[in-house]
Amino acid sequence: MKLVLHTFQLPLKHTFTITHESRDIQPTLIVELQDGDFRGFGEATETPYYGVTMEKMTAQLESVRDFVESYDLQDPKQFWEDVFPYLKDEHPFALCALDIAANDLWAKKKGLPLYKAWGLDPSNNPITDYTIGIDTLEKMVEKMQEVPFPLYKIKLGTKEDIKIVQELRKHTDAVFRVDANTAWSVEETIQNAIALKELGVEFIEQPMKADNWEGMKKVFAESVLPIIADESCIVEEDVARCYGFFHGINVKLMKCGGLTPALRMIAHAKKLGLKVMVGCMTESNVGCSAIAQLLPLLDYVDMDGILLVDDQISTGVIIDYGKVIYADENGTGANLK
Repeated sequence: MKLVLHTFQLPLKHTFTITHESRDIQPTLIVELQDGDFRGFGEATETPYYGVTMEKMTAQLESVRDFVESYDLQDPKQFWEDVFPYLKDEHPFALCALDIAANDLWAKKKGLPLYKAWGLDPSNNPITDYTIGIDTLEKMVEKMQEVPFPLYKIKLGTKEDIKIVQELRKHTDAVFRVDANTAWSVEETIQNAIALKELGVEFIEQPMKADNWEGMKKVFAESVLPIIADESCIVEEDVARCYGFFHGINVKLMKCGGLTPALRMIAHAKKLGLKVMVGCMTESNVGCSAIAQLLPLLDYVDMDGILLVDDQISTGVIIDYGKVIYADENGTGANLK
């Protein structure tokens, strides 16, 4: 195999604001694995909140170039196990991009879409939400009206969170989900859940700090809405820890290290009776098309990254009013333009 690295600056359609940061540009790294006429693509984005920079990811991948280029890829799961020891001491974003590219290449060589190579049936895939980032009330309403959708994920973490949802509710009958990005206290979460349930909210994502396990135990027992773990569920070991504290988990491919560990996390969560969601990281169609392969296994999905960026670099899945339409190609279906 040949390893090729591509770096891009993805413009965002709107300034994207959450509790931790605001940004207008999303730097992203595309990993390409070449084998004869076949090309596999994977993606990881620069994420300062986790200390992930383009320079660090590039250095990680360059450190395993010789190993990767001499590897005989027969099974992407085994490839992940073999390359993991070289990258285990760093953030797994670069590992994720490499793993996605390996899965994409493997399925293309088999002549199948990746979900079919895994033996999955997409007939009951969940629809994706569309994210409304924190902004003025007027701008948030404007963003929602700009993209009519059946399902919205609303970023919260302000002093006016209930007021925000009340105002947005005036303009749509869509289902809402809310993501507080660790900004609430225990009592805020319990009380907010009561008000939010009346406003047609489906669940609350990560309301409190990731390490507040004692508080989450109380919220889990008393909340009238399901609580989904995000920052509290990063890697495989976190799935079991979330049992009895959350009603479900949100798996992020870049945070856990790719599709290979994500499949194991999903299987473990289902065995424990937890709901499973997969989320995106404001990425191009390369990353979002990889997420789409997991849809048959999921209860919820947040893969609106390609709707939030001006993706001039890649092709892949299409989102039509929340429904994810697979590309008519093998692998993940993603390609660089």
